[in-house]
Amino acid sequence: MRGTQLAEVHAFDDAGVTAALELVTAFDDAFVTGFARLNEERVGALTALSGAMAVTPLGERVAEAVDKVAAGSIADEHLVALAAARSALLGSVHDALVAGVDRALGRERAAYEAAPVDGGEEHLNLLAGSRSWLRELAIAGWRGVDHDLVSAVGQTVTALLALPAESGPSRRRLAVLLDGLAAELRAASPIATMDKLPKRRWADLWCRALLLSQPGQGEPVAAPVSGRLLVLGADVHEHATAVQVQVHGVLETGEGARLVRASVSAAKVDTIVGRAVWKLLAQHTMLTQALAKRVSLTLTDIPLLPSGDLVWHDDRARPGEPADPFTTAKTMLSAAVAPAAPPLQRHPIGIAEPVLLEHYSVENDLLHRDGGPEEGVRLAFDRLPSSGPLTADLVRKSNACVGLLRWDAGAWSVQPLAVRVESKKGDVEYHNGDWALGHPDPKVVKADAKDDAVGTLRERAGRLLRK
Repeated sequence: MRGTQLAEVHAFDDAGVTAALELVTAFDDAFVTGFARLNEERVGALTALSGAMAVTPLGERVAEAVDKVAAGSIADEHLVALAAARSALLGSVHDALVAGVDRALGRERAAYEAAPVDGGEEHLNLLAGSRSWLRELAIAGWRGVDHDLVSAVGQTVTALLALPAESGPSRRRLAVLLDGLAAELRAASPIATMDKLPKRRWADLWCRALLLSQPGQGEPVAAPVSGRLLVLGADVHEHATAVQVQVHGVLETGEGARLVRASVSAAKVDTIVGRAVWKLLAQHTMLTQALAKRVSLTLTDIPLLPSGDLVWHDDRARPGEPADPFTTAKTMLSAAVAPAAPPLQRHPIGIAEPVLLEHYSVENDLLHRDGGPEEGVRLAFDRLPSSGPLTADLVRKSNACVGLLRWDAGAWSVQPLAVRVESKKGDVEYHNGDWALGHPDPKVVKADAKDDAVGTLRERAGRLLRK
């Protein structure tokens, strides 16, 4: 990525993006006190949202929804129309930002094509129960949420989680989303006394859940692909009760190269942190080998979704020859075709574009490129995981970086996945996935063995099962 390219991305300023985000913010403000208590200003915000949708296929439905909600008649179909309008606005912001990135990088992006979906069984009663709870949230507003309202979704979530696998991932996704939103609201209680609310985040979760609770939500059908996967880096998402590793890479097939992701996850407890999380993913040996040993993988008939996500099957991958992520980024990123985002994933916070940065300096935690913008681009140090060797100090000393270009809070940032640091012995590379097979220092391995939280928990679980 040249300095001129980074400057073009950084300087991106679209009045339409600003206007769309202002409408979203006004909607989120109206949600704070609830749609049952809308004052003149809040009604004006919803009317402005309706005006923005007037020339779209949603225009009539959103206009009707605003009129009904303003009159105090709040039905499921009206809330769905409002949620769809808000999601469409954020989708347009996503598209504008990604188009700017593609222009700056010269990146080709596949056109989105609606793929066949696997519908599965609908379970209309559970979907209705989900919408009922979400409607009550909208009526009460975040300030009106109490313990009884939060707890009311528990039975629905339990029933959704108990559905068989044949019901499809979308139903489990809805269950996890509802459960997570309820948990956040419960942890934030009493919300009425909070000084500052995560309005954008909670409204995002509410809209996504409401759209997922509509009948006819199927799963896109994955198409099997074969080829060579060249890993760029690992993005580790760690939560108190779960860990997910998203591996970004370039897939070479007979039809060319494309950007893909492979995600694996595991449940955990809050005592399993840092290097120990990799032990929870030990069954994904091919993926962890590719990260730690920096080798390519030969894939055979592995499912690929239209979103560019590989449905990972470890038994369909075999290790290949060594493949340095920096070499892959330098030679393949400009030619690889990026996937189009599915409709419900078109959100600015979901932008994560792989890039290679070289010949820069870091000052005040801002990355400055030769010929780039004077103000620099923020480095997302808050996204560095504790499960790898990459630290903020190493990033500051680095001279090359493979990272993800992200957009959050109205500005671009770079999330490092790997860096190259100059030393007396030559350049040394540090990657998020270097410890996927364990720490390279025997002393550290020995120390970890004495305090093995994963092993201790597995031993205790085994004792309980034997009893």
